[in-house]
Amino acid sequence: MQFLLGAVDTLMVSRISDDAVAVVGFSNQLFNALTTLFATVAGGAGILIAQKLGSHREEDARTVAIISLKVTALIGALLSVLLIAVPGPIAQMLQMPDELLPLARTYISVVGGGMVLTAIMSTLSTAIRNTGNTQGPMYTAVGMNIIHIVMNYGFIFGAIGFPKWGLAGVAISTLVSRLIATLVLLFIFIGTFQRNIVWSDLRIFDRRLFKEIMQIGWPLGVNMGCWVFSQLAIFSFLAMLGTQVLAARTYMNTLESFCFLLGYSIALAAQIQIAHLFGGGKTKEAYKSAYRALKFGLPLVTINAFILLLCGKALLGLFTSDPEILTIGVSLLWMNLLLQPGKMLNMALGDALNALGDTRFVMYNSLISMWIIATGCSYLLGVSLGWGVVAIYACMIIDEYVRGIVALLRWKGRKYLRNKEAEMARERSKSIQTTTSAPTEEMLSFS
Repeated sequence: MQFLLGAVDTLMVSRISDDAVAVVGFSNQLFNALTTLFATVAGGAGILIAQKLGSHREEDARTVAIISLKVTALIGALLSVLLIAVPGPIAQMLQMPDELLPLARTYISVVGGGMVLTAIMSTLSTAIRNTGNTQGPMYTAVGMNIIHIVMNYGFIFGAIGFPKWGLAGVAISTLVSRLIATLVLLFIFIGTFQRNIVWSDLRIFDRRLFKEIMQIGWPLGVNMGCWVFSQLAIFSFLAMLGTQVLAARTYMNTLESFCFLLGYSIALAAQIQIAHLFGGGKTKEAYKSAYRALKFGLPLVTINAFILLLCGKALLGLFTSDPEILTIGVSLLWMNLLLQPGKMLNMALGDALNALGDTRFVMYNSLISMWIIATGCSYLLGVSLGWGVVAIYACMIIDEYVRGIVALLRWKGRKYLRNKEAEMARERSKSIQTTTSAPTEEMLSFS
């Protein structure tokens, strides 16, 4: 449903113009890049919450959630001020085509001004999900989409009493729907743990726990940053190839999201489950969970990609009637069939390693593969040699498979699982020694 928010924007904004779609697609890549600054804390906190609950340390999990909310809200507020203050220079710095700059200034300043809401909403959703309550964020996202669709329709077409404000109206609609969703998630968050969260809890700050969050979170943030910044770079390369290529990639992004969403959801569920099991010392069950995610995820994403291949041309026709954009989009549908299994492999095994706290390995894997293959080779083949969007897409496919295979080899090594087993064995040994060496009641009585 959160992905659908972007898909609805793309579909409805296409009724304004293809230029407006290009602005939305480009701006969303910018926003995704900036979210890594608070996703570092939110992601690390989510995994730590699941691990603490798995080891029956409820109060620590509660404290971690409160700390992450405060820190991410501060980061989000700073980003909001930046995007409201200088939207034009930011768009120019990212090579936004000159004809798109007026629209970009409006959209970036309004939607980017709500970055603080995105930060809070992301943290609340992550914290709530990692306690096992995945339905609360889901229902909130459903409501957010309904509000967003109604307001988009009103602002774009001047219907149901709304002024006809075009792209500016879409930006306002996005902002309002996120505000309402944030308030609902905050209400759920208050009662998420056994002891309700109150205003006075916002003064809580535990350095030890914050250090644990950052130990897991900073490599996770760098990893996410690698992906979104490489995607932002790739969008810049596409912008060099022309507005029509940029619009075609934006439409394909929307269609592709429906291919991998089920796989992504399974990978995310497995991450929560593995973190709980790992925290509770159930290492064998944790190891099997990653393969179970692949067993269900790979067929799903492959079937979805095949359905998109069959229906893709008709679906692209819902967004645009430009023949050149349609031709580019259709040429990418076959390549998407190759992309999705690699993406599923990478998501399932990468998230499994993150659940154990092995985030540095995932980070190094991403740094090397994404910047050399996905970004470097995309520029070399797609722009320098002039092979275009197909070459760029091929580099993205190779990157997904390389990262997925490397993560699979790491998972098979079971490094963190073996360390956990050794740690539990030492604790049991200490417990036995303490029990054996302690004087019995009869001995004390005799003495």
